Amino acid sequence: MSVKVLVVDDEESIRVSLEEILREEGYKVSSVGTLGEAKSRLSEEFFHIVVLDVWMPDGDGIEFIDTVKEVSPDTVVVVITGHGNVDMAVKAVRKGAFDFIEKPFSMDRFLITIRHASSEATVRRSIQEGFDVEFIGESEPIRKIKSIIPKIAKSKAPVLILGESGTGKELVARLIHKHSLRRGQFVDINCASLPGELVEAELFGYEKGAFTGAVGRKKGKFELADDGTLFLDEIGDMEPKSQAKLLRVIETGSFTRLGGTQRIEVDVRIVSASNKDIQKEMEKGNFREDLYYRISVFTLELPPLRERGEDVILLAEYFLEKFSKEYKKDCKVLSDDAKEVLLNHDWKGNVRELRNLMERVVILCDSDVIKPEHLGIGKVKAYKDYSYLFSIESLKEAKREFEKNFIEEKLKECNYDMKEVASKIGIDLSNLYRKVKLYGINIKNLQGS
Repeated sequence: MSVKVLVVDDEESIRVSLEEILREEGYKVSSVGTLGEAKSRLSEEFFHIVVLDVWMPDGDGIEFIDTVKEVSPDTVVVVITGHGNVDMAVKAVRKGAFDFIEKPFSMDRFLITIRHASSEATVRRSIQEGFDVEFIGESEPIRKIKSIIPKIAKSKAPVLILGESGTGKELVARLIHKHSLRRGQFVDINCASLPGELVEAELFGYEKGAFTGAVGRKKGKFELADDGTLFLDEIGDMEPKSQAKLLRVIETGSFTRLGGTQRIEVDVRIVSASNKDIQKEMEKGNFREDLYYRISVFTLELPPLRERGEDVILLAEYFLEKFSKEYKKDCKVLSDDAKEVLLNHDWKGNVRELRNLMERVVILCDSDVIKPEHLGIGKVKAYKDYSYLFSIESLKEAKREFEKNFIEEKLKECNYDMKEVASKIGIDLSNLYRKVKLYGINIKNLQGS
């Protein structure tokens, strides 16, 4: 995928220089000299990154960040200026800028920033695609979730999302943030992937020298999510000590960095998720009851894919089309038998499992119609339905028709290895060649089916 960059600067020499450098690095680059032109271009096409000067002839570049977020929410903004100061940098970041670079800057520093911004933009774009994917569905549980998200998103109330792995809890959390009125970032942390002491360092940040390896100050997730949303994934796995500290921050709206003394106040909306039964974890003494009630003003329970009925087919067809385009393949239709296999599968990995399956099918399949044998799941019929043979009057003709289809199926099973087929069905290789010729079996056509 080519990352598209829009350079917004009133100095032509800078625009030309940055365009040349970025093109050499493989980016697709456009440039404009006014904020008005920038808004027009952003309205016409999507740019992953906007490189934005502060002092523009028709307005303030930092204030224009709001316009970028409104017109193209997934675009990453990198601010550049020759008249920078700390207050300006803080303001730019608070408005949502990814980074702030003062002129004159080294090209190495600039390109590193653009590479990081490119990664961020790619994540944002893939997540945005994910919103549509997860909420393809007309089952009753999904319709209820679709209807309630915009309502709860506008409040500051904490939300707890429950569901099996792969049901889309993070996507729902991001959708809540997207529909909210909050201007800050969506920041996430997986509470299960880090030990207790590291969770606290990640949540609250730390000062230089707070512990071995703390070579500088680092902002925590709470600080980064100020005026935004903090997503606490797998909160059911958080250690009790960390639960107590989290509860205090939620109650007071303030915290101190590890190794620090200054209290930092934040306005953060908490969205949590877990694939565990939190009620049972409380009964076992693994999860604090007071914290549970703090984080679960609203609770959303995402249904497993096996309980979403025909949504399985809608999602499978979406993924089939998506990956067919991505891999330039013609696998576009699910046979009725394939749909039956998909509907009867238990989907332990939920939507994530279905997505991975359809990508694998598109990569491996050379047919425009997806059949059960292409899926590799469930119980697949070994042969075609031969009930039509009973409509044939002649026994000789019926035997001949069956034998032809039998050989065709065995050829497919053995990857068209004639020697293997002959051995498997118990005839001489020369005899098999004669039958293939007699019945007019076209191996090339079979390989394309």
